[in-house]
Amino acid sequence: MMEINKCFLFRPFVWILVSTVTLLHITQNINVVASQDQDTKAYIVYMGERKHSDIELITKSHHEMLASVLGSKEAAADSMIYSYRHGFSGFAAKMTESRAQYIAGLPGVIKVLPNQLYKLHTTRSWDYLGLSSSSTTNLLHDSNQGDGAIIGVIDTGVWPESESFSDKGIGPIPSKWKGFCQSGDFFDPKKHCNKKLIGARYFIDGFLASYQEPFNATENNEFISPRDTEGHGTHCASTAAGAFVSNISFNGFASGVARGGAPRARLAMYKVGWLGGGSSSVDILKAFDEAIHDGVDVLSVSLGIDLPLYPEVDKRDVIYYGSFHAAANGITVVCSGGNSGPLYGTIEDVAPWIITVAASTMDRSFPTPIILGNNQVLAGQALYDGIDTGFVDLFYKEREDIEGELYCESITANDTWIAGKLVLCFTTEGSETDIIQAQNNVYKAGGLGLIATKKTVTAMATYSSPFPIILVTFDIGTQILNYFRSARDPKVRLKPTKTYTGIQASTYVATFSSRGPNSLSPSVLKPDIAAPGVDILAAYFPGKLGLKTMYKFDSGTSMATPHIAGIAALLKSLHPNWSPAAIKSALVTTAWTTDPYSGEPIFARGEIPKLADPFDYGGGVVNPNNAKNPGLIYDIETQNYINYLCAMGYNQISINQLTGKRNSCPKSNNSVLDLNLPSITVPNLKGTVTVTRIVTNVGDPNSKYEVVVSPPLGIVVKVNPMRLVFNPTVKKLSFSVTITTLHKITTEYYFGSLTWTDKVHQVKIPITVKTEFPQVFA
Repeated sequence: MMEINKCFLFRPFVWILVSTVTLLHITQNINVVASQDQDTKAYIVYMGERKHSDIELITKSHHEMLASVLGSKEAAADSMIYSYRHGFSGFAAKMTESRAQYIAGLPGVIKVLPNQLYKLHTTRSWDYLGLSSSSTTNLLHDSNQGDGAIIGVIDTGVWPESESFSDKGIGPIPSKWKGFCQSGDFFDPKKHCNKKLIGARYFIDGFLASYQEPFNATENNEFISPRDTEGHGTHCASTAAGAFVSNISFNGFASGVARGGAPRARLAMYKVGWLGGGSSSVDILKAFDEAIHDGVDVLSVSLGIDLPLYPEVDKRDVIYYGSFHAAANGITVVCSGGNSGPLYGTIEDVAPWIITVAASTMDRSFPTPIILGNNQVLAGQALYDGIDTGFVDLFYKEREDIEGELYCESITANDTWIAGKLVLCFTTEGSETDIIQAQNNVYKAGGLGLIATKKTVTAMATYSSPFPIILVTFDIGTQILNYFRSARDPKVRLKPTKTYTGIQASTYVATFSSRGPNSLSPSVLKPDIAAPGVDILAAYFPGKLGLKTMYKFDSGTSMATPHIAGIAALLKSLHPNWSPAAIKSALVTTAWTTDPYSGEPIFARGEIPKLADPFDYGGGVVNPNNAKNPGLIYDIETQNYINYLCAMGYNQISINQLTGKRNSCPKSNNSVLDLNLPSITVPNLKGTVTVTRIVTNVGDPNSKYEVVVSPPLGIVVKVNPMRLVFNPTVKKLSFSVTITTLHKITTEYYFGSLTWTDKVHQVKIPITVKTEFPQVFA
């Protein structure tokens, strides 16, 4: 089902992006009892950077600290939940609030964080992105399909029997791997892990500590193991690195070979999502810690936070903490941007060390012919695999009590006038839940099908059904309504859905994809990049034990995220020394800003479709083959992020708490605009500002680049120098960009670009500028 709801972090919840499904499966009748002491809660004791590498000694010190507070080693052992000892030092334990406050004052403790209860948040896409398995020149070929790279997925688990996780033809497990597979309900590491699925862990102790009542696995349709009971984790993992599986389709639609972006990369699943109530910050932070230890190269994380966003240094956001330490350890962290579009300022996971992903469509559509009684042929979107209906009665209920259309939300199963007819309705908000309920009511009332009219039609994953449900836009719906009103005996005929690919289907930014600007740090452009996230066909869980899997459509930015994670793994395999920032730069500076087939501009869907801009898709839609050889990269080291935090005005204590060590902010005044991002965003220009960037040559050692500027409207952009000359000894060069506004009043954002070109590479970054004059109030 289409992923439309994104639950929220810390006010009060983070949600893993999931779809709503009904789950029926066999599981053991296991009761896992959480703490019954209402006076105790789970807390994270964060101690920052590790002082040494002896993990057993680190764990011992955690137990000793807790024992000194609780009075005995036995009490400490009972209270301890996790010891964080790989990417950073700390532990999670159950204790009273007063003891948590006491521990917060002990030497070596940076802060104590309360546990937060969380709720749960392809056959074509890779060819569309230019990664055909038959090519001998693309990134997929050059990287040996990601062989040697390891992708970690923090999600809802994995269905290991899926053919997408077969290790046929895959070589030995990389020697750098330090992780393992964990046994549990219906999960046997010897049987279910292999050279493809090399790691599978689950983290539930933090969740149980906050659940505060017996957790019945059977009643909650859950496995206390790495096994997936929702499907979301399986879908994301197979999209990122699934093996080749032939003859896959969904009820005959989108047939072809299913595979992930890096089919020879290895997978490690870190299950933190639980159907009985979600997941906790304690467990999520532990997943980050273990992934850092295990040796993953890329992390695919579908977690987000509610608005307003918490600052990067805020203790309530463990995602920023975990991702910062992961990036500092060379791990590329890829996160979904959220599904709150098309409203501006809704983008999530905005830390500059994260790759934040928007969702776009691809060159595939599912048109369903709608033939009116006057032989006019229109096209709706559906996944209808039934029979040709022939001409049947078309019905639209004209409402006498109010003016306007029949709303889909008003249809009930008791509407006798529906029987034997195909119903047209309009929807005000386009809620998927409302449309599905209307479909069910039409079916129960004896109707033959439903044509639902929405402002925009993007994803079909929600509406897969043998009972006809066709989505049309307002203009097509109005044409059908006009025919109904003018015909004496209105008829309509539906034919089964077809699958079209190629130039006939244009690329769009999805309506639901969250948009910039970044409400937390406006000078950091978000999202960074867009990738296919609409109607993605990938492995799912089959609903009961004993079955291999099923393949299912799903939509959302969490479907786009594993696309970027898979491509990042290919790049890491091809360029093992590239940093996370280098990988981000390669993706952003080479992205498509026009449709890859037609060359037409990319649009962003919403209330009113418009030309896409950087707040919709960052640098653009990912172009993997150009990213393998970007020419120049904008690299960033960990200290640069610390300097950025200093420039943001965060106090030294807060910065030290995030990084886990003592840092000194530069004595000179840094500008947040000088973080070496592959973008320039000025949110409050008053006159003139100058920013600096540094590029590193990763192409021909002897290269000459010239600058091409497309300035935002009413903005003057000057670059110095205008030419960059590299040689074997000169690999890095800096340049300044002076930006001046000609506007006399406060404006909204205008967009432009800056491109360095050597006639082979086009290293393009977006420029985003808003002129803002002080407001004067009487």
